[in-house]
Amino acid sequence: MNQLVYWAATFALGCFVLALACAALRLLRGPTASDRVLALDTLYVNGMLILLVLGLQFNSGLYFDIALLISMFGFVGSVAMAKFLLRGEVIEP
Repeated sequence: MNQLVYWAATFALGCFVLALACAALRLLRGPTASDRVLALDTLYVNGMLILLVLGLQFNSGLYFDIALLISMFGFVGSVAMAKFLLRGEVIEP
C-alpha cells in the first residue's frame, strides 16, 4: 500500500474514533431522547466508517460486508426508534 494512503487512512481512523467517543459521550449525557437517538445514529455511522477504513488498510472484503450489515441494521433501528418516539409503540395492533 502506498505510504500516503496508509497515513491518510490512519488519520481518518483516528478522526472516526474521536467522533465515536464524542457521540458516546452525547449518548450518555444527552438531555433529551432525541439527542440520544441522534447520538446512536452517529455511533453506527462512525462504526461503519471505521470498518470501511480498516477494510482499506487490511485489503479485505470482509470488512465491507460487515459495514453493509451495520448500515442496514442501523437504518432499521433508527426508523424503529423514530416511530417509537413519535407514537409510543413500534408495532401497531
